[in-house]
Amino acid sequence: MNLIRAVRWLVLMSLAVSAAGCGSLLPRANSASSAFLRFEDLRDAVDSLQPMKSDVAALVRLGIDPASLPNTTILSYADIVRRFVPVASDGRPELDRGILACLEARDACRGWELNAAAIRKVRTGGFLADFTNFRRRTETTGWRFNALILLAGDVVVYRAWAGSHSSTTSMSRQSAGPLQEIGPAAVVIR
Repeated sequence: MNLIRAVRWLVLMSLAVSAAGCGSLLPRANSASSAFLRFEDLRDAVDSLQPMKSDVAALVRLGIDPASLPNTTILSYADIVRRFVPVASDGRPELDRGILACLEARDACRGWELNAAAIRKVRTGGFLADFTNFRRRTETTGWRFNALILLAGDVVVYRAWAGSHSSTTSMSRQSAGPLQEIGPAAVVIR
């Protein structure tokens, strides 16, 4: 009797969902870790910095400020030395002049490491197949951005960035749908 009720309920739900528009009922997720909405905006902001000329005020005007930009790490002189100076160095390593200027500034040397991302996940396809776990399709799109800005005092002496755009689709199919997960739980031992 319970099985008949479950089937009726499932049929009524599928009819209601069909009438309501299936796609709008599938889950969606957005995650953003930056005030910048587009990869290009953040890239252009970092690229506009002129080593040995731009200052902290210019960074703040561009929206690059550790106080307001999430996922920004402030690096100390020691952090920068660990990144750029090899342990067994027997002289000055071949480094960019901006990095050398920062290292020569010693206690006035600091860095900002920016990590920003905007990722969107959308489940697409039919609601009933997704809901009953027969077939699920997830489309993930977005971008990730990482930049390193070194300062000697209040002057930007070095800047570099890297990043990527991503677009992936994942598909899972289970021939038994919601029963696939039951497995050993359905076995009754007396």
